[in-house]
Amino acid sequence: MTISNRIAALQPEIAAWRRDLHAHPETRYEEHRTAAVVAQKLREFGVDEVVTGLGRTGVVGVIHGRARASGKVVGLRADMDALPIQEIVDRPYKSTVPGKMHACGHDGHTAMLLGAAKVLAETRNFDGTAVLVFQPAEEGGAGAKAMMEDGFFERFGVQEIYGMHNRPGVPVGHFEIVTGPAMAASDRFEIAIEGRGSHAARPQQSVDPLLVGAHIVTALQGIIARNVDPLESAVLSVTIFRAGDTDNVIPQTAQLAGTVRTFKAHIQDMVEQRMGALAASIAAGFGASATLDFRRGYPVLVNEPSATAFAASVAAQVSGHVNANAAPVMGGEDFAFFLEKVPGAFINVGIGNTAALHHPAYDFNDEAIPAGVAYWQRLIETRMAA
Repeated sequence: MTISNRIAALQPEIAAWRRDLHAHPETRYEEHRTAAVVAQKLREFGVDEVVTGLGRTGVVGVIHGRARASGKVVGLRADMDALPIQEIVDRPYKSTVPGKMHACGHDGHTAMLLGAAKVLAETRNFDGTAVLVFQPAEEGGAGAKAMMEDGFFERFGVQEIYGMHNRPGVPVGHFEIVTGPAMAASDRFEIAIEGRGSHAARPQQSVDPLLVGAHIVTALQGIIARNVDPLESAVLSVTIFRAGDTDNVIPQTAQLAGTVRTFKAHIQDMVEQRMGALAASIAAGFGASATLDFRRGYPVLVNEPSATAFAASVAAQVSGHVNANAAPVMGGEDFAFFLEKVPGAFINVGIGNTAALHHPAYDFNDEAIPAGVAYWQRLIETRMAA
């Protein structure tokens, strides 16, 4: 691994920032302390412009290179928000906020980009402008979209943008990247079932919404299995089934909810149509009614081919271990909104054998910090060579 002495020396300091963020997690659009810490450090580093409040709680730092003749403007993005999960492992920097923790490593992402800001502001060994994006609300809040709606691209003129996430199970400092569709569109749904309640001892007087819901859940699993080409990818998961409050009453209503993940628009459309038709017809067959609320969420994250090849080449300079043909994943990521606007690429950096993302025992591995910081520095200096 090729890491400069300066970055290696900064690793303990950056890890301390990361652990402070870990101890003070903030969920989507509540990242007020996190944003304040980020903005303060950017100012301390001598970043040329620091903008707060973009996308409600987002922060943007602008660093000009020694020259700006190229006119290039390249964005780097880190997400800042935590998750509503209770941390279960005692650590010196364990979450101090009940029911919230950094279970996805956004504390590490933020710290690594801060480290890159410090180094880039010191060296400025590039021709152009680096725009560092500290984004709120990736976890279901579409913070990237909120920043765009606040005029991010118009204000900063970013021409291409790059993102990075950590990847448990991949050796520390190794990188993985996908060309083209890399992460799935992420949609949510709710199905409201209306039956007829009754005493549990007189089921003949009811239209049981639980029975209806059970049949709908079973039928929904057939949509992917029997309507999607086996060589394509799609996931439909029912994750919530709510009904009733006591054991001797058949309730009046039930609610189902879950998520749909797809890579192609026509499959996304088909799944939504079939879900609505199946839910309504099954419910009607039992004398009940069912209404589908299908909410389109994050779009497909598509890595632009030339930007992906460039990102992989930078990672190879840093690490020497890059899987440039990694498999796409069905998880969603709102960095996709940025990539719908300008070219760019989203890469993963390995953090070794840790707990999985979104697990209550997860912790970012600070040993991955040098690789992440070096990747950001090398990307800017290579893309805008002085």
